[in-house]
Amino acid sequence: MRYLIFNKPYGVLTQFTDRTVPPRPTLADYIRTPGIYAAGRLDADSEGLLLLTDDGPLKFALLLPDFAHRRTYWVQVEGTPTEAALDSLRNGVVIQGELTRPAEARIIPTPDVPDRTPPIRFRAAIPTAWLELTLTEGRNRQVRRMTAAAGLPTLRLIRWSIENLTLAGLAPGESRRLKPAELAALQRVVARTQSNEKRATVKRPVRKIFLSNPPRS
Repeated sequence: MRYLIFNKPYGVLTQFTDRTVPPRPTLADYIRTPGIYAAGRLDADSEGLLLLTDDGPLKFALLLPDFAHRRTYWVQVEGTPTEAALDSLRNGVVIQGELTRPAEARIIPTPDVPDRTPPIRFRAAIPTAWLELTLTEGRNRQVRRMTAAAGLPTLRLIRWSIENLTLAGLAPGESRRLKPAELAALQRVVARTQSNEKRATVKRPVRKIFLSNPPRS
């Protein structure tokens, strides 16, 4: 089995082909390992951590909504976050008629990340701030919709981590193989979420989604 983490730049599609003319940047412009695919998606206008693998059971476990896994995002927003706005994110907001799960939300200092190309739009009269949001679900464009519902439109969105995996040491466009210890830790996290309560909600037999053994170093 093969496991890579990739720091996806802005504007890159989380797929390996694009039939538009002219074609847009895709993972094929950065990833040379054949037969691996992203375990999850990031929109083209979002940046950050992608896990790519040919381990089908691991991908299934990470993508299944019943198994809540932590994903942390650094979000540059327009406006000044108030405690009321942060509390709305923490308690859940209504998106398309459904209440989101509670999130962890806090203001953070400007992170040490490269400038985006193209740069975000700035309006001199409106301040910006950075938030750290940790979610345990992955609806379509959820972070952007949540911050908009809280009155804080998203200007830049970077996924910093998926559970124990982070972007530390990876520049945009760079990738690396998971270390055996990282994979083992991720597998332990996923296994813990497969509690009896959660297994009861999954139609697919649990024995078919147990994770593969980590590669030997």
